[in-house]
Amino acid sequence: MKDEKTNMIVVAGAGGFIGGHLVQHLLQKGYTRIRAVDKKPQTQWYQRSPKVENLTLDLSLLPNCVMALQGADEVYNLAADMGGMGFIENNKALCMLSVLINTHLLMAAKEVGAQRFFFASSACVYAAGKQTVANVTALKEEDAYPAEPEDGYGWEKLFSERMCRHFREDFGIAARVARYHNVYGPHGTYAGGREKAPAAICRKIAEAKMTGKHEIEIWGDGEQTRSFMYIDDCLKGTFDILHSEWVEPINLGSHEMVSINQLVDIVEEIAGIKVKRNYNLSAPKGVRGRNSDNELIKKVFNWEPSIRLKDGLAKTYAWIEAEMKATGSTKSVVNLY
Repeated sequence: MKDEKTNMIVVAGAGGFIGGHLVQHLLQKGYTRIRAVDKKPQTQWYQRSPKVENLTLDLSLLPNCVMALQGADEVYNLAADMGGMGFIENNKALCMLSVLINTHLLMAAKEVGAQRFFFASSACVYAAGKQTVANVTALKEEDAYPAEPEDGYGWEKLFSERMCRHFREDFGIAARVARYHNVYGPHGTYAGGREKAPAAICRKIAEAKMTGKHEIEIWGDGEQTRSFMYIDDCLKGTFDILHSEWVEPINLGSHEMVSINQLVDIVEEIAGIKVKRNYNLSAPKGVRGRNSDNELIKKVFNWEPSIRLKDGLAKTYAWIEAEMKATGSTKSVVNLY
């Protein structure tokens, strides 16, 4: 019997935040044949290991997908043109074009005979009408239909979920889908317009601490709510979902819901300062409230987050502050797959 640790694993989007962590996770689990693929020049990857095959390819193009997947047994698709709310609200066409990546990777997986395929979907697939209040009812998997996802990015994710379903049904590829809920942690985007709320708040408060100007801008009134999942919990869930027999899209997130103001409270405590909060009510805010219902994933996988938000934020803040001090800048590399 073939040792699964010698399977050829392809990680698409490996130069990005989650993809870079996933490559390290697979190495730690003992996998010996990993191919990491990303569009960015390798000098801009967040994490890059000499122990794996690293390729720079634009995976929106079918020939590049076929090249990337040669000999592949398993494929993790984490590649997308995306970012935080400020990016996805103002770049809907770019977000939609990511449909080419998943479509062409699935076509290539079929051509080369890959056995398993993971697609990183998003909580942005959920119907906007179910997310209109801050004290939101946690979103169950069935709340994605009738379809009313986030315009642009959410529609691309929902369409790609369906594509995975039909490649599984029609061509026998074991396609698996997880709906990520706001993944955060070190080694990711924290500036430049694509960063998400945890990294943005960490950067703003670190900058306030470093400059002595103790005030920050918050988008909206700060009462909008979200849940945030630390990267280590995301990696375990992702691996378990791909290697399971569960075929329907499933939530992968924390149920620990907080407001943006509460998120700031936590980071203030970590940094040891208090800041004045200037609210920009005209900035992109997204839905009013969003939280992950984890009933299904707990039942099927016995999975639930192991890392508290405060603990994960402490690690994230420490990394961002150290990066800012080392570079003397609030800039981070652009998180384009």
